[in-house]
Amino acid sequence: MLILGIETSCDETGLALLDSEHGLLAQQLHSQIDMHVAYGGVVPELASRDHIRRVLPLLDRVAEAAKRDVAQIDAIAVTAGPGLAGALLVGASIGHALGYALDRPVYQVHHMEGHLLSPLLSRPAPEFPFVALLVSGGHTQLLHVGGWGNYRLLGETVDDAAGEAFDKTAQLLGLGYPGGPAVSRLAEFGDPGAVKLPRPMLGSGDLNFSFSGLKTAVLIAVRRAGKSNVCEQERADIARAFVEAIVDVLVTKALRALDQTGLRTLVVAGGVGANAQLRARLQLELEGRGGKVFFPPLDLCTDNGAMIALAGLAQLKRTHESSVNGRQLGFSVHPRWSLAEATSS
Repeated sequence: MLILGIETSCDETGLALLDSEHGLLAQQLHSQIDMHVAYGGVVPELASRDHIRRVLPLLDRVAEAAKRDVAQIDAIAVTAGPGLAGALLVGASIGHALGYALDRPVYQVHHMEGHLLSPLLSRPAPEFPFVALLVSGGHTQLLHVGGWGNYRLLGETVDDAAGEAFDKTAQLLGLGYPGGPAVSRLAEFGDPGAVKLPRPMLGSGDLNFSFSGLKTAVLIAVRRAGKSNVCEQERADIARAFVEAIVDVLVTKALRALDQTGLRTLVVAGGVGANAQLRARLQLELEGRGGKVFFPPLDLCTDNGAMIALAGLAQLKRTHESSVNGRQLGFSVHPRWSLAEATSS
């Protein structure tokens, strides 16, 4: 079965063709970073307009790269939420219009389910069950994943997401947008222990997270260093302290989740999953305890159509296995949408 995935939830336009037997055939991705960088963040109206310009040309390119005709598509998966309402409407409207024209089913999928399943596109791929650490600009969650559509929330952030903390720290350090990669690069030049930052909720006894206090601590550290007159080494020291703090919290909670579930496999997904320091620390910790950790390929850590096509396949599997279509496939989007609600039957 050939599935088209369409992703337009924020500032990346992604399309991909996934074969249920042969895997990912081709994907195309356009990032709007260069357009938004002048504003220091994503401008929703500009994002929506750019998606409109990009989707159909990318569809032609992905079909050409996969050596398939659009008429050969068997099903279409679109991101229905969460995300920017206008941006979501672009992908959903084009996906449903294409489904109507081709008389093909259209599956509305949850953006974070796409991220959650994206490591399954890597080789080797993890096997169910596993613990998933979802870390992005809008989400930080730990989940028990028992199979396709079988997700149980173990813990989540009570305020800000890890990726949001990266972006805010980058802004405070004058690194611009997007902040995550810039903070991580700068941290490599910092001196360990030069700046002390808290590890929020590290000893809370549960699997929840909190990063708003860490952002405040970074703000205080920047002010102590001299407001706008922070030297390069001081910025690097603050960046290193921030990265070490956030990695400590994510790794400790992830290992605790493995202990509580009795599982030995950890899957990391979402944009922050591309962070080099987090990857290195988790690899070291899991190897030391005889476990395994899986990451999506770096090009699948960002928003992309491949993960949406895979989430569409997951929904199709749930439908076929239960012989029940658990969701109405009407034309709608959900800017705010929980994963539990999206995957409930």
